[in-house]
Amino acid sequence: MNKKSAKRFKEILKVLTKYGFKFLIDNKSTRDKKSPENLRKAFETLGPTFIKIGQILSSRPDILPLKYIEELSKLQDEVFPEKYEHIDKVFFNEFNKNIKDCFLYFEKTPLASGSIAQVHNAILMDGRKVIVKIQRPEIKEKIETDINLLYKIIKLSRNKFKNVLIDPEEALDELLFSTERELNFKLEYENMVKFKELNKNINFCYVPYVVKSLSGTKVLTMEKIHGFKINDMAKLRQKKYDLQDLGEKLALFFFKQVFTDGFFHGDPHAGNLMILDKKICFIDFGIVGIISPGLKSLLNEVIIAIVQKDIDKLVFSIISLGVKKELIDRNKLYEDIEMFLVNYLSTSLKNIKISVLMTEIFKCAKNNNIVLPKDLILLVKSLIIIEGLITEISPEINILDVAIPFLKQNNRFYYFEGINLEDILINSYSFTKNFSKLPMKTVELIDGILNGRAKIQLKFNKIDDSINQLNRMVNRLSISLIVCSMIISSSLILNLNIGPKIYNIPLIGIVDFILFIFIGITLIISILKSGKL
Repeated sequence: MNKKSAKRFKEILKVLTKYGFKFLIDNKSTRDKKSPENLRKAFETLGPTFIKIGQILSSRPDILPLKYIEELSKLQDEVFPEKYEHIDKVFFNEFNKNIKDCFLYFEKTPLASGSIAQVHNAILMDGRKVIVKIQRPEIKEKIETDINLLYKIIKLSRNKFKNVLIDPEEALDELLFSTERELNFKLEYENMVKFKELNKNINFCYVPYVVKSLSGTKVLTMEKIHGFKINDMAKLRQKKYDLQDLGEKLALFFFKQVFTDGFFHGDPHAGNLMILDKKICFIDFGIVGIISPGLKSLLNEVIIAIVQKDIDKLVFSIISLGVKKELIDRNKLYEDIEMFLVNYLSTSLKNIKISVLMTEIFKCAKNNNIVLPKDLILLVKSLIIIEGLITEISPEINILDVAIPFLKQNNRFYYFEGINLEDILINSYSFTKNFSKLPMKTVELIDGILNGRAKIQLKFNKIDDSINQLNRMVNRLSISLIVCSMIISSSLILNLNIGPKIYNIPLIGIVDFILFIFIGITLIISILKSGKL
């Protein structure tokens, strides 16, 4: 560790200690001061890179409890701006040109200053008004340094994370991956172009254009939007917007992104959604979700299962959706899903939130050793944000009332997708051929049973553990009986007063008695330590 990293390491430890997280590195320290609010304050104190880490963590309900997610969502992305000279240097390294050579006008004071980049107003040489998003100098290196230091802290406190549902190093790997993607503005440019193309026929949706010649890995130049935030209720009422219509359009558009396009905005909070000429304008495409055709198909199955209250289909879909970390108890999963359906679908739709619905499905999976895909986790987080926005704009709208008709319409011909005449003929031929063999196979099976040739194979999971425990019990019982018998025999030898003696006491009797008393005490201690009397 170099001198600079060592200094930063001490600073991180000092701040974590100040806000009640000393227990991570000190076994004697208590967790009395630990709280979601203190974690947010610690991240704000540690600066831009930790603010960004906190914002990424706030989108991961699989890593942190809900109370921490809510608190970290409050992290403000307004930090002290970089000097113009530093920003100009980043721009020059990207395009081999200075800012003044590429713009008719460039406002040196930033419009907004975030943890990763800052945004400036500018005018292109052709007179178009734009905003220029430029990364902070060496921000990538600073974030990577802080994450590497967090790896060291995790290693120092590994035993503190034994009972968490996700490996902390795995969580840091994902943080590093997420930040690397966010730090590559070329990906954001590609996301904007793709989103604009997918929604070019949606009249109420607008995506700003991007100036490709002035966009790269660390610089992004795009159209300036002269609008207002989607939740600015004063302006919405002043301009006489139909709030019910706006809320329904926002909900329908989000479901269109997920279930039709499989490509959705991953951070749709009020700061990233503007109103411009009665259109919803989406900005900041640093985080997007991608739903693969296979995942989209399984999500459709989940929705159909929920609407039909089909527990078997829902259990099968959840198992198919995720990655199995350990052995799955299907009976427990079935019971959890049944309880979930009874609690949430037996009430009125007005009392159900779709974000809560999806979160509960996520919890059922996690509690049964099933890890769901990252994009599904992002989907749940985005649903929570969208539902909150819709409630703010038009409280009487229930997003589930909008979702179910849309999904039913979307799935009207779902079962007939991908089916063609050739498939039907091939499958019908295979079925007929196999069905013709059924009588013969049945006779063979019955004949095998009657002649004793049929075999049934039973597989017992984790039976070795039970056998090992039984072996230990029997061994202890055997040792106990031997110890008891030897103590009794030693007592008899002492009583008969035979063999060599010390102080007129038989030597063999004394040695045997002391030895087996010691073995007996050792056996008792081992039983007490095991916690099983």
